[in-house]
Amino acid sequence: MIDRLYQLFQQCSCVTTDSRNCPSNSLFIALKGDNFNGNAFAAKALEAGCKYVVVDEAAYVPQGDKRYVLVDNSLKALQELANYHRRQLGAPIPTIQDNSNIPIIGITGTNGKTTTKELTAAVLSKKYNVLYTQGNLNNSIGVPLTVLRMKPEHQVAIIEMGASHPGDIQELVNVCEPNIGLITNVGRAHLQGFGSFEGVKRTKGELYDFIKATHGEVIVNADSDDLMQMLAERDMNQSQQVIYYGGKDNKYSISICGEVVDRSAFLHFRWRSENPLSGEIGTWHDVQTHLIGDYNLSNMLAAIAVGVRFSVAPDYICEALSSYEPHNNRSQLTKTSHNTLIVDAYNANPTSMKAALDNFYRLEADNKMLILGEMRELGTDSLKEHQNIVQLIQVYGFKDVLLVGEEFIKTGCPFRCFCDVNALATFIQQQQPQDKTILIKGSNGTKLYTLPELL
Repeated sequence: MIDRLYQLFQQCSCVTTDSRNCPSNSLFIALKGDNFNGNAFAAKALEAGCKYVVVDEAAYVPQGDKRYVLVDNSLKALQELANYHRRQLGAPIPTIQDNSNIPIIGITGTNGKTTTKELTAAVLSKKYNVLYTQGNLNNSIGVPLTVLRMKPEHQVAIIEMGASHPGDIQELVNVCEPNIGLITNVGRAHLQGFGSFEGVKRTKGELYDFIKATHGEVIVNADSDDLMQMLAERDMNQSQQVIYYGGKDNKYSISICGEVVDRSAFLHFRWRSENPLSGEIGTWHDVQTHLIGDYNLSNMLAAIAVGVRFSVAPDYICEALSSYEPHNNRSQLTKTSHNTLIVDAYNANPTSMKAALDNFYRLEADNKMLILGEMRELGTDSLKEHQNIVQLIQVYGFKDVLLVGEEFIKTGCPFRCFCDVNALATFIQQQQPQDKTILIKGSNGTKLYTLPELL
């Protein structure tokens, strides 16, 4: 079946799972969700321009219509098709110097994976034709769709992988089969799905497990005790090709080191490559970025490490990082006619919230104001984690604080709390804050991204 499906795929312009977006001669794969059944839209997809449709319910297949392909499970068919395609362009091998193989860099982590993916793509694009995950299409559907966009002319691919339950990363690496693995960090997020922080580490570690089994390479943040422990537990620091990056004193071979130069507004840092075992120490390279937050230093160094691994010239690396501008409400600095906003409202968990507050505390600015939304999917740890954030706000001495969500309300904190963003928006319209430097951060579901236009 997969051979036949791949032959049909090769006749098509692209793959789509959305009947509202059917380019001419595309392949439609009918997926199911809690509130929809893609099989019901197969005929519409053909009318809209698709050449073939893949369905998993026979009732939707007209007798004798060869444009329909019936499979047992459409999602599994999508994933198997992507993996088959990936193998046609080069499966994992111990070394990836063979030009007939397209190396894939797999990136996951609790925080920073999308930014690291974007930065890495910017760096590698200075030298190579790069395929990389668009937006945050990093789940069981997005990963295979990204793999299926790979063409023979691509020289390297960057696949972002997200997870909220045990086994998620294993499922995704089995689709894209990365040659190089990079975990940005592990933190306390999606605890409701993972069950515990140890569950987070085990699931993210499924990337390391795959890389070890296939004799690939890893790029590791040496500043993370958790990642170093996960590496040691798998004996990968001895058996794998490892490139380290971080800001602490370098103790490892083939390492990228960096340090913050200035944090008054955008992150300004410098980096160099070092190899203590051989005594080789590179020169410092200065980078002025358009990203807010010291926590983005590790994301920058990760992208640099990949660039060095792929022999991108230092000047090109610096140019790529200096030119990169964030979007999608991630570490964005916005100046309105009334206030200066630091918008980081795409997502939030205890780890990223603490990092944002740490950075905001150190930021040199007057009239600071906090607008924080609750952190979702923390399960039984939710109240405790929100209490920890409230305590940190008090330790840092922030006074002008607005909190959104039932989880903050439950803490009984002394700050002004709102049940939802609409209630907060009404308050902002009434008060009209002026001349403030405002940090806006919360889980995407709190919809704090609607506030900047009011500030």
